[in-house]
Formats: sequence, C-alpha cells, structure tokens
Amino acid sequence: MIARLSRIVPLLVVLAVLALVVYLVVMYRSSPARAKEVLIKMFTVLTSALSAFFGLASLYAWFEGNMAVLDLTAGFLAASLLSLGITLACRAVFLRHNPAYRKKPMKSRRLGGRSSRRK
Repeated sequence: MIARLSRIVPLLVVLAVLALVVYLVVMYRSSPARAKEVLIKMFTVLTSALSAFFGLASLYAWFEGNMAVLDLTAGFLAASLLSLGITLACRAVFLRHNPAYRKKPMKSRRLGGRSSRRK
C-alpha cells in the first residue's frame, strides 16, 4: 500500500511547489487575500482537469484490462480528487471570511449616450 502511494508523491510535490510560487508572487504584487483568491481559482481548474484526465485514463485502462496502469491512474485520480476536495473546502472557508469577494464589480456602460442619439 505504501509503495503504491509513494508513486503519487511527485505529483503532490509539484502541486505544493506550484502553490507556493504562485502565492508568493501574487502576494508580493498585490495582497494576501488576492493571492488566496488566485490560488483557489487556479487550483480548482487544475485539479478538475487532472481529475478528468486521470478519470478517463483509469476508465480506458479498465476497459483494456490493464490492471497495472489502472492501479497507477486510480492512485493519481484519488490524489487529484482529494486535492479538488481540499481546494473547494479552502474556497468555502475563504468566502466565509471574505464575503466581499462574492460580489465582483462589473464594467458598466452608459446608456443613452451620444452614439445612441444619432440616427
């Protein structure tokens, strides 16, 4: 069991290093709250894509009857789904502590301006 889980460690290390680099860069450029927001959005997309990819790869390996590949891809799928769950939990906590981030300002345009009067 531990040998199976040790194959997932490089993926988790890459995700952790990526998170640290992105957080530090965005925090340096703007604010810690903005860094958390960017990190949560990025990891939601990234872990969703990884989950979909490894889910399809696991399904393909299962249809082909290749148990070695199924074992490998299922482990990566489990790690991706766990990461996605952690990301969504972090998002819920972030939104609970920062409710203003739910309401983003939108671009407005002026109605009834000069261009609408010309005909």
